[in-house]
Amino acid sequence: MRSSDRAVVTPPAPREPRRSMAACAVIGVAVMAAVDVIVFHQILHWHHFYDRSTTGAGLLSDGLLHTAELLMLVAGFFLYADLRRRGTLSPPHARAGLFLGLGAFQLFDGIVDHKLLRLHQVRYGVDVTPYDWAWNVAALLLLLIGVVLAVRAARGTAAGPAA
Repeated sequence: MRSSDRAVVTPPAPREPRRSMAACAVIGVAVMAAVDVIVFHQILHWHHFYDRSTTGAGLLSDGLLHTAELLMLVAGFFLYADLRRRGTLSPPHARAGLFLGLGAFQLFDGIVDHKLLRLHQVRYGVDVTPYDWAWNVAALLLLLIGVVLAVRAARGTAAGPAA
């Protein structure tokens, strides 16, 4: 057999757990922002991203949030596609990152946007306490799922290359 007839065998690329988690965390943030804009801002009309001014300013702020969310979604999927193309995606870490991103956006919105900056409330004209609890508990549950998945992914990576 001639040397030119031999197939070149390249070893598989090593997985990139951190990049996998980060790419899907970006996607998770964007997805939760989309859920917020679509469900709570557009369908239910409970609030706008910025409610401390006119309705027009609120609609503009929703549009800007939607633009940011779409840009993050595209960026996250480009990062994800690059990992897949190079064969370095770590699916367990990616799943963990998705849930961490979902929960991080939800908790940031619930604490920073709703309470610290007071950009808007979950809902107006009602006692917001149960809504705040539901909002933030949902965020904590998503984060908890992400942490559990991250710990499992880390243990799987430490166990060997099958992760």
